[in-house]
Amino acid sequence: MTTRYTKDHEYVRVEGDAGIVGISDYAQAQLGDVVFVELPAVGKTLAKGAEAAVVESVKAASEVYAPVSGEVLEVNSLLEDTPGTVNEDAAGRGWFLKLRITNPSELDGLLTEEQYQEFVKSIS
Repeated sequence: MTTRYTKDHEYVRVEGDAGIVGISDYAQAQLGDVVFVELPAVGKTLAKGAEAAVVESVKAASEVYAPVSGEVLEVNSLLEDTPGTVNEDAAGRGWFLKLRITNPSELDGLLTEEQYQEFVKSIS
């Protein structure tokens, strides 16, 4: 299982031909307390870089962009009732959506865990 990151602080955890998408722990910390998450419809096709979801916190509303292209297979309905799960476990139970990756080569342009940590250090 591989996890890749964008410079907008989304991650995609690759499992076979599917990817689980969410925001990084750094992103949830910057947002503060998450109070609402708007998720896409299952079956929706997303292009890399397109808006995939919206997350609202006590500080701001922010778009979550698709790190790779794909079709939404599943959304995390837990977030509708308990959006704070994103703050508690961004990389685990706080995932946003699962998609079927349609262009695996797009993963090559994303940051590895180490590259992402270096990027976060450079902006902190």
